[in-house]
Amino acid sequence: MRPIAVTQKLWIMPQPSLDEFKSLADQGFVTLVNNRPDGEDPTQPGSAAEESAARAAGLSYVHIPVTSTGISPTDIREFREAIAASPGPVVAHCRSGARAFFLWLMGDDLEHRTDDEILTVAEELHLDPKAVTARLVARRRSSIGETQ
Repeated sequence: MRPIAVTQKLWIMPQPSLDEFKSLADQGFVTLVNNRPDGEDPTQPGSAAEESAARAAGLSYVHIPVTSTGISPTDIREFREAIAASPGPVVAHCRSGARAFFLWLMGDDLEHRTDDEILTVAEELHLDPKAVTARLVARRRSSIGETQ
């Protein structure tokens, strides 16, 4: 699957194969963020193999492992910082792209995005629209509470 644009700087995709890392660099990505914990699936490459392949392809590598029920404020902050620190486009992944998407959703300034725009990206990633809507509503409520 090709990476899906979330912002001008952030793209998300499901788990790429190690062979795809060179292609990602050739497409202009400069940083790869892996959101999968090691040992999640016996077929996944793992963070050490990903880091080695990323560096060999000329990509910077960041590992921020999260579970779908265990995304913390620290994880969100680290994800935002990794994107901000990258001198160019970032591609983030987990198994399906969902956790990378939710890390962005929970940490981004959503004032410049409509719900329809966000749901369109979620649809491209084949995410459950009800789950995305629920997190979006919760995120917007917390943003309102933060500004009051």
